[in-house]
Amino acid sequence: MIASFSRDDMQGSLTIAVEQVDDPAAIGKHPSARGFPSCTAVVDFPGQGYRALFGWVQLVRSTDNSLAGAGFDMDPFYLFEDAPSPYAFFGIKPTLFDAPSRDGRDPLGWTAHSFLAWTPMDDTQRRVLPLVGFSWGFDIDSEGHIMLQPVQALAPGDWDAHLPFLGASCPGWIFDAWQPGAVTDRPFPAPSP
Repeated sequence: MIASFSRDDMQGSLTIAVEQVDDPAAIGKHPSARGFPSCTAVVDFPGQGYRALFGWVQLVRSTDNSLAGAGFDMDPFYLFEDAPSPYAFFGIKPTLFDAPSRDGRDPLGWTAHSFLAWTPMDDTQRRVLPLVGFSWGFDIDSEGHIMLQPVQALAPGDWDAHLPFLGASCPGWIFDAWQPGAVTDRPFPAPSP
């Protein structure tokens, strides 16, 4: 699945793959992660060095989160979950990788909103400017079967709906509204079964 974006008058793209985990050890997970999803989103962008610095902001709504599925929480990389940054991953063309799982197979709904963003280096404030976003996730039914949610493009309104929560969660950062024209210009195909 491909999504495109524009930054500094240069076109970039994401290649997104969400698949069920067949070999948990191969991705550094416990055997209980078999059948759960993994998501990989690879950034392709012609800029180099600082012009290729991006970050991933990921929010998750799950029926076992702090709001019992009524809203989204930040989903920081667990090694840095106490760091006051909105980015789960940050670097030069960083790859988003996530493989959520649970020890049990109780009924659950889990949805991520993943946004590629950037922070201008020449600004005196730490700003987050969204470029492109997508949703993905999984559900566990009452019989313990794991079903992947289809990958779907997110629109500016999806990012903008998170702005109050992002501002409250990361008060040292400024979150800009998603500007028109930064919308994904290719629809996401439905995942294959």
